[in-house]
Amino acid sequence: MRDLLYKNLTSIDRGRKIIASSEVVDKEGIHSVVRRHFAYIIKQIPEASVEKPKSYLYVLKEINSKEKRERFFCKIKGTIIAVHNGKILLIAFVHTLRVQLTASIKLSEQIG
Repeated sequence: MRDLLYKNLTSIDRGRKIIASSEVVDKEGIHSVVRRHFAYIIKQIPEASVEKPKSYLYVLKEINSKEKRERFFCKIKGTIIAVHNGKILLIAFVHTLRVQLTASIKLSEQIG
């Protein structure tokens, strides 16, 4: 069984876009949930303040053999400075990926 969910939210007047997807799969005794999220916002900045914020990377991996569960999480934040029609733009973005794997109930009952 596979369930998919996809969201695309765009706000042109605010310079913002959010894309999110979620996928749930039960296959071969493993229940997996994968969530992806991407968002960006565009702001015009004055020429005097062309200093960009620092980038950020966070990764977490957890394996719990007692509960038969694995988790993975990754988050990336960053900025890009671009010039469009003589205006300086700051594009701030964030990507997240979350993966959860657990043993299906049927498989847990067979093993335990």
